[in-house]
Formats: sequence, C-alpha cells, structure tokens
Amino acid sequence: MIEGAQRDSTPTTAEPRSAIVLAGRRSPEDPLARAAGATHRALLDIEGEPMLLRVVRQLLARPSIERLLINIDAPELLADYEELEALRSRGQVELLRSTDSPSESVLESLEWAGLERGPTLVTTADHALLDDPILDAFIDGSERLEADLTVGLVSRETIVARFPEAKRTYLRFRDDAFSGANLFLFRTPAAAGAARFWRRVEKERKRPWRIAKAFGPITLLLFVTRRLTLDAALDRASGIIGARVRAVPLDIAEAAVDVDKIEDLELVRRILAERRCR
Repeated sequence: MIEGAQRDSTPTTAEPRSAIVLAGRRSPEDPLARAAGATHRALLDIEGEPMLLRVVRQLLARPSIERLLINIDAPELLADYEELEALRSRGQVELLRSTDSPSESVLESLEWAGLERGPTLVTTADHALLDDPILDAFIDGSERLEADLTVGLVSRETIVARFPEAKRTYLRFRDDAFSGANLFLFRTPAAAGAARFWRRVEKERKRPWRIAKAFGPITLLLFVTRRLTLDAALDRASGIIGARVRAVPLDIAEAAVDVDKIEDLELVRRILAERRCR
C-alpha cells in the first residue's frame, strides 16, 4: 500500500460504467476552429461528422458504459445535432456546462458520475482516433493493476516509429519518455483526489516554483535530472495525492494523437483516409 494513499478497495473490474468527454475551451477565440471553419473545436469535421460525435459514439458502443456526460463550455451549440439530441432523449447522454477551470470541470463531472457506482472513463473530445483496440488495450491494462486511477501513456519510441514527423510533448523519465493518451480511468472514490490536487496546483500555473513545492524539492530534483523511472515518479505522486496512480503504457501510436493544431487535424484525416483504402 502506498504511504498516504486512501484505502478504498479497488473494484474487481476496470470496465467503466460511466464516461466523461471533456470539450471545454479556455476561450471562444480558437485559431484551430476558425481555420477549419468550425463553431467549436469539438465540432471539427472528421469524415463528414463532428469530432465530438465520433468520440461519443465510440464510447457508447462499449457494452459496460451505461451513460455519458459531455462537459462543454457552449452546450447550446449541440442542439442542432439530431443524433446527440436522440441520445439525450433516451437518457444516455447528458450535458454539463464547463467552468473556466479545467480541474473544477473534471471535479464537477466526477460528482455527476458518482465514483461509488463504479469506474468512470474520462477522455477528450479531440481524441478523434479513439477506437476499440485503443480502449481494449487501456482497460485491459488497467484491469491488471492495483490502482485508484490509471492513466494511458504512449512511449516516444512507439510514436516516432509510426509518426516520425509528429511533434509531441513528452514527459521524460529515466527509463523512457512518454506522451499522454488523454485516457483516464477513475476506479475508486479515492481517485478524485488527483483532480483535487490538480485544482490546487492549477491556480499556481504561472508560478511554477509553487507547483514544485507541492511535490517537494527532492522529488523535483530527481525528476528534473531524470533520476526517476515512470513507476517511481508515480509512487511519489501517489503519496502526495492520496490515491494510487498507475500508468498503462499503450503500444498504439494513434492513442497519443489529439487534435491541438491544424497539423494534427491533417494527420488524423490522412490516417482515416489510409484506413479506408485498405
């Protein structure tokens, strides 16, 4: 048991009962949406349909997921999409207006989910390539771990081998460098501690020394000098957060592709076009 972590028992299954799709923007002035001719980044056109709808449909196709929440800053923009309206009328999809704080939006969404009811999967509206193999790999990997919260990561080696030209942001550790896959599985009520910790440090994002102080000088030094492996770093973070956090390495480069810039949108469209030609 990790020191400082709460002692909620881990569920016997990692299959999520609820899903949350984060689609909030920090500002309505979005250069990517404007360049692509969309009213909202989540509504970018991917193969003739909004990106958000692709993610929602993929999640609801999973038998274990009973309901889904879309956390978006402008829910009124979704009123014209008949498929989403039909899902809402059947009670499968609900909307929640996001706040200016991403961490606060996550916490409000987790309250909707009610983690005591079972695991909740959290992802983002720009996960345009999300599919069954990615979800299977992440959830199956989570099943094998004793954790309150699991996080999907993709190694730099996996990404570069598949997309050598792609520019990604990496967290660098002693054993490897990883990019996030925008997949989080909150398995127990204790996992909400991670979102609460995020809320705490989010207020200090313009004062990084205060964020560093939250983790302690020794941990910061070990991270900066790349003396920590990924697992060792998560052990330390778990003790501070009060929840057991574990990483699920995914050997699927597409899992790390989200649509943050026009180059990402072009890459997603190219990948999907290649799949159609197979």
